[in-house]
Amino acid sequence: MLHIILYAIVPIVVVMLAGYISGKKGAFSGDDAKKFNKVVLDFALPAALFVSIAQATREDLAKDLRLTLVSLIGIMGCFMAVYFVFRYCFKKNTGADAAVSALISGSPTIGFLGFAVLEPIFGTTPAVALVVAIVGIVVNAIGIPVGLSLMNASLDSTDPKTGKKPSAWKPVLHALAQPVAWAPILAVVMVLVGIKWPDWLSPSFNLIAKANASMAVFSAGITLSAIKISINWQVILGSIMKMILMPLVILALGLAFHMDPENLKMLVVAGALPPAFSGIIIADENNTYVATGTSSLTLSVILFVGFCPLWIWLTDVAINMF
Repeated sequence: MLHIILYAIVPIVVVMLAGYISGKKGAFSGDDAKKFNKVVLDFALPAALFVSIAQATREDLAKDLRLTLVSLIGIMGCFMAVYFVFRYCFKKNTGADAAVSALISGSPTIGFLGFAVLEPIFGTTPAVALVVAIVGIVVNAIGIPVGLSLMNASLDSTDPKTGKKPSAWKPVLHALAQPVAWAPILAVVMVLVGIKWPDWLSPSFNLIAKANASMAVFSAGITLSAIKISINWQVILGSIMKMILMPLVILALGLAFHMDPENLKMLVVAGALPPAFSGIIIADENNTYVATGTSSLTLSVILFVGFCPLWIWLTDVAINMF
């Protein structure tokens, strides 16, 4: 547990604090953070996912079928739970507010913190990359399109050029067109059809891939420096559902599906990650639920420092019991 705190939690806090201070001092702004995020999501993270998965084997992918099912059921189940709770338990919330809540409190920030948290704890292995890739695909290729569809339905938005409502498939196609979605899918297809990834190509991808974790965490600190925190019951509930409900559901499903213990621990930690920053970006673009959503994100980031080692310990206890 001391190793986890010193090698996984403390470095994240230090780098995020550096980004936070630089933002407060004016060295970087929220616009700069968006540019850093684009580098992470469009270049560094896809490169890291692609190379790591391309080096795996068919046996690795077959072993991780249960991981895929648990990720899909657990994350999307919690995603929809957040949506319905915030839609029907708070009278002032619109469907768009609830959709943003689901995009934030129902989605882990796997793209920004996945490698930064999992690799120091579990090592730099294809298994870690597969967990990050699978959760990333669920969040980016399924969760975001579903959230955008729910938001569009509530806002009753129309295309100014045609005067018609946008197609429900448009968010799905847009999500799949992003490198963070199609890069890991392409790598999986290559492994399944038996295309061997040449080792001499890896260094060319690894150079940008290594920037993923540090740049993502630093950018997160800048983003938090621009957020005005306001704590209310919705913020607290959103943080509870993200930091407690999601990892708990994933742990229960993983035990029921008899997942590989190491994969289960990685997946539970992934589920306990703070909310996805993409939800804040979408909220800001649509001017919907911005203050509450960003406050929930901030509180969850702070709580993660304690919940990460706690969930690893609880998972070990549960595995030994069952």
